[in-house]
Amino acid sequence: MPKPQRRPEEIKAVRENILTHAVRLMTEEGYHNFSMRKLAKPLGIAAKTIYNYFRNKDELYLAILTKGFADLYDCCFRAYKSSPSPLGRMDAMLEAFLSFGLDQANVYNLMFTWHVPKYNDYVGTPMEPTARLELETALRAPELFVQAIKGCVDGPDPLSDRDARFIMIRLWTHLHGFIAGYNNTLLDYMHEDPLSLRPIILERIKGSLRRELNGHQPEKLQLING
Repeated sequence: MPKPQRRPEEIKAVRENILTHAVRLMTEEGYHNFSMRKLAKPLGIAAKTIYNYFRNKDELYLAILTKGFADLYDCCFRAYKSSPSPLGRMDAMLEAFLSFGLDQANVYNLMFTWHVPKYNDYVGTPMEPTARLELETALRAPELFVQAIKGCVDGPDPLSDRDARFIMIRLWTHLHGFIAGYNNTLLDYMHEDPLSLRPIILERIKGSLRRELNGHQPEKLQLING
């Protein structure tokens, strides 16, 4: 007698369990040393069972990134909707980004490290459509930041998309520097309690954003546009 088909929610639960264990194993082993065979052991199943849910290692890896970037966007979007004030939204979004990076360290490190495959590595391969979906998902959060930054400047001289994008990149690189330094324990060698720096880092970033937006004049943006 054939086994009854699993319900969609059951399939989703199994996939999420596989992804959770895969993130942990990739963090420990590194992407290049990761294998479906190694993943099967902590899951307590045969490696071939994993292939019922993911075609190969790359599809599994891209599913991790797609879910991670979707979760990051959701965190930032909830922060965006949490305040009627444009600057209040920015404050909440900066805090949401930082919290995600520190609280979801394993998946964040996979999402933002350079020594793992990126979209261009899949162009021209069968995995290109899956990688394109991952890239499109990854770009949603920065686009939300650009939208929120532009919303902070009103009047006859609004921020251009290019200027807002530059500010977004500056904010993200500042946040990422702290997150990466904390996650890889480098800051432990520089400070006795690096996590205590979190509110100070945030306040400095928020302050620099306000000064930049308050000083928004065409002549003061020449370095950005140049």
